[in-house]
Amino acid sequence: MDKKILFINQEITPYVPDSELALMGKALPQVMQDNGHEIRTFMPKWGNINERRGQLHEVIRLSGINLIIDDTDHPLIIKVATIVGTRIQVYFIDNDDYFAKRQMTTDEKGDDYADNGERAIFFARGVLETVKKLRWVPDIIHVQGWMGAVVPLYIKTAYHDEPSFANTKVVTSLFTKSLQSDLGSNFKKCVEFREAKASLLKKYNDHFDFVELGKLAIDFSDGVIAANKNVNKELLKYAKDNNIPTLKWPGEDFGAAYEDFYEKI
Repeated sequence: MDKKILFINQEITPYVPDSELALMGKALPQVMQDNGHEIRTFMPKWGNINERRGQLHEVIRLSGINLIIDDTDHPLIIKVATIVGTRIQVYFIDNDDYFAKRQMTTDEKGDDYADNGERAIFFARGVLETVKKLRWVPDIIHVQGWMGAVVPLYIKTAYHDEPSFANTKVVTSLFTKSLQSDLGSNFKKCVEFREAKASLLKKYNDHFDFVELGKLAIDFSDGVIAANKNVNKELLKYAKDNNIPTLKWPGEDFGAAYEDFYEKI
């Protein structure tokens, strides 16, 4: 059966330098769109994305919301572009504080940005608020990359009563470790929104690193996919121990395996 699938990507080719995550960010939506599914695709508007070359433009009717994170208002800006040679339209989450005049997850010296946790929270809430404005109801939300790791928590708590997400299933793809440092001791407080209380995060370490963030995503997902053969073994075992349906790495010809997994959950 054809589905409505929301892809929340950390990176997508050709907007950022090619990586395994960026290549899959383009390939998976393309495969599912070619298979007849209706898709929407989101990624952060990283500061190193060339807007003119990528032909990005702001969507005024979707922009303008203020998201409060750690008691501070942050305006949400939505931009859009279409990947050349495809029918894939990409929505970009932007904000002057978190994304403009910056690199991606690391600075010019290669160090993780100290506010990466807040950036991930802003990105997650920005995507979900925009989908609501689009009046679009996804059957599946597929998260690729740690920047979207808070989305499963929000779908199952803060947004569980929203008509756009009431019956949505969440899938998280696990990739090779890409977060070097932790997200700081303030992350749990910043996550709080509606029913997404900090008390729900008591089981996790106070300092959220790559593994803790992965566990958070797994706990609130309906299914987990090993997106390559080098996925963190601790996270795969964690998903298995918690009886989360898991798809082992299917190899490069992943389309049919992903389709079957979507049907399963």
